[in-house]
Amino acid sequence: MTMTYAQPITRRATRGRHVVPALWRQVVRAGAGAGAAEQAVQAEQDRSAFTQLEIYDGVLTAFDRRVEVLDAIAASPDRETSVRRVRELLDVSHLQATAILDLPLQRFTTESRDRIAHRAAELRAALSR
Repeated sequence: MTMTYAQPITRRATRGRHVVPALWRQVVRAGAGAGAAEQAVQAEQDRSAFTQLEIYDGVLTAFDRRVEVLDAIAASPDRETSVRRVRELLDVSHLQATAILDLPLQRFTTESRDRIAHRAAELRAALSR
């Protein structure tokens, strides 16, 4: 009997792509409560808290200037141009701009902003210990 195993992910498979952390997907997903976010944190121990905080800071910046961000995205012909315009507009990293573009419009609510700000504050407190 021959056992087969999943093939390891090679560098080539992820080269040039920025992957949005699973925790971020949990935060922006509709219906993700505090319990789901805590489970995502436990399931994703290998993701750096600094990277998560970087994404949250970029998204909070986009919330403060959401009209300008949405105008820049709407005026862009493709995704790469959108990423570049958001980076220039907000002075954020490529990872942050990608996370902003991946944020569904229905998540640009005050409730989502408060949830993200709360999680960012929790991360800052944990990192400052």
